[in-house]
Amino acid sequence: MYLIANGKLITRDSAMPYLENGGVAVEGAKILEVGETAALKAKYPQAEFIDAKGMVIMPAFINAHSHIYSGLARGLSIKGHNPTNFFEVLDGMWWNIDRHLTLEDTRRSAYTTYIDSIKTGCTTVFDHHASYCEIEGSLFAIEEVAKELGVRTCLCYEVSDRDGEAKCDAAIQENADFIAHCEKEQDPMVKAMFGGHALFTISDRTFEKMVKANDGRTGFHIHVAEGMNDVYDSLQKYGTRSVNRLLNQGILGPKTLLGHCIHVNPAEMDIIKETGTMVVNNPESNMGNAVGCSPILQMIHKGILVGMGTDAYTFDMLESLKVALIIQRHHACLPNVAWCEVTDMLFKNNREICAKYFPDPLGILKAGAAADVIVMDYKPFTPFSGDNIDGHMIFGMTGRQCETTMCNGRLLMKDRQLIGIDEEAVNARTLEVSKKLWGRLNHCEY
Repeated sequence: MYLIANGKLITRDSAMPYLENGGVAVEGAKILEVGETAALKAKYPQAEFIDAKGMVIMPAFINAHSHIYSGLARGLSIKGHNPTNFFEVLDGMWWNIDRHLTLEDTRRSAYTTYIDSIKTGCTTVFDHHASYCEIEGSLFAIEEVAKELGVRTCLCYEVSDRDGEAKCDAAIQENADFIAHCEKEQDPMVKAMFGGHALFTISDRTFEKMVKANDGRTGFHIHVAEGMNDVYDSLQKYGTRSVNRLLNQGILGPKTLLGHCIHVNPAEMDIIKETGTMVVNNPESNMGNAVGCSPILQMIHKGILVGMGTDAYTFDMLESLKVALIIQRHHACLPNVAWCEVTDMLFKNNREICAKYFPDPLGILKAGAAADVIVMDYKPFTPFSGDNIDGHMIFGMTGRQCETTMCNGRLLMKDRQLIGIDEEAVNARTLEVSKKLWGRLNHCEY
């Protein structure tokens, strides 16, 4: 049993949003009680006490869209790759990398992603994987790493026609096999979705195969209208827009998650809303790829559940939050919009997305919720209260200020030291693997 206390407690629970000196009692995988430090210490004297030392105690973060397969790209430059549009970014960089990823590369990418997530206070990751060099077993390899490190995750494989029918069919099978595996295991920490890449890389025939293989067992996790490629392709080949095409193919629904949705019009938003489909915004990636600004304010106004991800551009959810606010204000040319919307995306909507897949409440500190708790090294020099915590997060905090991370009642990091993980050994092995991958990509040795 643990007691994480003696800190400024942010619960994200409307019944008791903030305590000046509070704590969280944890037993097993769940939160037993939330309250004042003194009362909890008196009630649970047997608990292992984790002293927050006046820092901020809060729910761990949730990342609703990432890409483990990009984990070994940090610092990489591929010779001759100088993209001038979004397709060239995909073809020259990301598709190039995933075509060279072995199962061992996938494992090492998973280590880097999950360790960085732990160190920035994120304990739940929805991932969208691709490794067209070795497809079979890739989701299972990621699952092994997630279990070893103690992170909660929802996985899928990115189906695409881009590398031919055999690879496409193998990707469909990997999704189907992993979904069946998750149904059998019923592990509350590992769930499955059915992945699909951008619509301009998926034919109607492939969509039919995906729907048949899924057989209604889970939702789809798919990139939609990230670039204008999707819009043009759907109009030219199928005589309809991207979201209409998904509707026609039976992809939409309450458990389906659409990534990006930058180039969707109001009629498409209405379809998303009426089908109960979810959307996830990835602001830094969108800016980096120069593909535009997602109309999240309009979508939220229509009642669409819009969450926040990173597209693996960062693993720091607070960094993503800051950029989400800035790009929306810049795009609207208004300095007074988006505050409530973007904070709700991260702190409220992401936990609603999780509720579609994971059995226990996440993103909230209250009795009965999963014990996903972090301590942030933040000692304010201006008034701090339940009324202005988001302002402190946006202008004062970064994910790297995370001191302690707990997921499902398991301590993963304490006082910035990873627990049960030899980070130096992991990094040394990852360096060996990444050098070989970079060599294959650039036809040289590193």
